[in-house]
Amino acid sequence: MKAIPTAICSFGMSGKLFHAPFIDVNPKFDLYGVLERTKNLAKESYPKIKTFRTLDALLDDEAVELVILNTPNITHYQMAKQILNAEKHLVVEKPFTVSVAEANELIDLAKAKHVLLSVFQNRRWDSDFRTVQKVLNQGLIGDLVDAELHFDRYEPNLSYKVHKETPTEGVGSLYDLGSHIIDQALQLFGMPEAVFAHLATFRKNSKVDDYFDLKLFYPTHNVTLKSSYFVREPLPAYIFNGTQGTFIKTRSDIQEADLQKGIKPNTKNWGVEPTSTQGLLHIMKGTQSHKEFISSEPGNYMAYFDSIYETIRNNAAVPVSAEDGRSVIQIIEAAKKSNAQKKVVDL
Repeated sequence: MKAIPTAICSFGMSGKLFHAPFIDVNPKFDLYGVLERTKNLAKESYPKIKTFRTLDALLDDEAVELVILNTPNITHYQMAKQILNAEKHLVVEKPFTVSVAEANELIDLAKAKHVLLSVFQNRRWDSDFRTVQKVLNQGLIGDLVDAELHFDRYEPNLSYKVHKETPTEGVGSLYDLGSHIIDQALQLFGMPEAVFAHLATFRKNSKVDDYFDLKLFYPTHNVTLKSSYFVREPLPAYIFNGTQGTFIKTRSDIQEADLQKGIKPNTKNWGVEPTSTQGLLHIMKGTQSHKEFISSEPGNYMAYFDSIYETIRNNAAVPVSAEDGRSVIQIIEAAKKSNAQKKVVDL
C-alpha cells in the first residue's frame, strides 16, 4: 500500500476537525503539509508536517499528490484552477463553487489533466442520514408522500469569521448549511423538476441570508429543505411521511462533537449514537398502528477518505463526484432565482 502525500489548504475549523485527524490516522494517507500564511498552528498538533506559506510553494512540491481545498467559498474556483493546472488530485470543501459556470469549467479542466476532482460532502456519512437511507431503502413507510430535511441552529450573533458575514457570492446559510441538506435530498431522490424558495435575514445587523425554506417538486412527492438560526428547541431533522406511516429522526451524529473533544476517528465505537436518539417509526401494519424505534447506523466520515484512496490508487468510483457538487449549485442558483422572482423555477 502506497500512502498518498496530502496537503491541506487551511487549518481553521474544517482543517482541524474534518480533514487533518482523518488523514493523520489513516495509513493510506500521509499528512504531508498544511498551508498557513503566517501561523504554525498545524505544526503544533502535527510536528512532522511541512508548513507552506503560499499555494505556489505547496504546488511546487512534487511530493504532494492530493490537495484538500478548504478555504472560503469565494476562493474555491480560482484556487482549484491553480491546483488542477498543477496536475494535483483535488478535494474541494462544499460548496463546490459559487456558480454552475465555475463548476463546469473545473470539471472540464480535471478531465483534461486526468486528475481526481471530488467535493467533500461529509454529511452523507452522518449516522442520522445513513439511518434515514436505511429506512427508505427498506420501504418501511410505503410510498413517499412528502419529506422535510432541517438543518437548524440557535445562533443569533454574527460569526467572528468576517468572510462569512460579508455579502459576496457564495456566502449565507443557503451555501453554508443548505449545501449539506440539498446534497442529501439529491442523494435520496435525484434532481427535482422545479424549485421554489424563500430566503430571509433575521439576525440583527446581518447582511447575508440566515434563513431558507426550499420546496423541491418531484412527480410523486414534495420535499422541503429548511434552516433557521433561531431554533432554540431542536426539531426533527428528518420527517418522512409515506402511505404506510411516518419516520422521524433528530440530527444526532456525534462525530463532530467527538472531534471537538479531541477524540480520534480510529477510536473504538466511533460514530455510534446513544440509543436515546434513535428514530421513531410509526406505521400501519394491516389495521393496527405500530410504533418502534429504529437503531441508528454508525456515522463514518472515514469512509469518504477510504474511497478517495481507492479512486486515486485503484481507479474506483469517486465517492462524491464534481458533477454531484455541480448539482447542488444548480439547486442553489434556482433557489436564488426563485426568491428574487417570487415564483417556481423549472429545472
